Amino acid sequence: MSESADRDARHKARMARKKAIVDEKIAQATDEYGLLLVHTGNGKGKSSSAFGMVARALGHGMKVGVVQFIKGAATSGEELFFRRFPEEVRYHVMGEGYTWETQDRQRDIEKARQAWVVATELLSDPDIGLVVLDELNIALKHGYLELDQVLADIAARPLYQHVVATGRGAPPGLVEAADTVTEMALVKHAFKAGVKAQKGVEF
Repeated sequence: MSESADRDARHKARMARKKAIVDEKIAQATDEYGLLLVHTGNGKGKSSSAFGMVARALGHGMKVGVVQFIKGAATSGEELFFRRFPEEVRYHVMGEGYTWETQDRQRDIEKARQAWVVATELLSDPDIGLVVLDELNIALKHGYLELDQVLADIAARPLYQHVVATGRGAPPGLVEAADTVTEMALVKHAFKAGVKAQKGVEF
């Protein structure tokens, strides 16, 4: 047997073993209910991933609710795109900009609390299959919202509704309550090399 044929045979055997393991895990995963996902970490991609899920949900005919905390000083590509589907996406931009721009903690707290009122409306609507709470983690990190109340409202949502919370510094209590947590790690970023934020990439 040639080296290439031998390698191919070993690969096939290894993949067959892997398939058996994966198939067994899939067969054992029988629960189905709405998940709480947390996207956190210092790397780029937390909100981008959440909005990818919005597109995925729409592809499956689901209705989606979006509440953006903190963000709001500038219009994003996601907002421009998903506002084209007002029947399917309820899109709410509730912030006034990043905390280092606003520099007004009391107003930030007020805006975050207003945003949470809107969020609870979405979280109580059984017709909405996915709720994105963009930059919620930042609002919690700075103490603009009470974590216990946020967790209670999320836990009280309809059984099959999914929730995604994004932002750096997700508090331990939110991480513990989540079903799936992804931490985006920063390896390299163009901004540190003096490249400005650009349309279609950062916003």
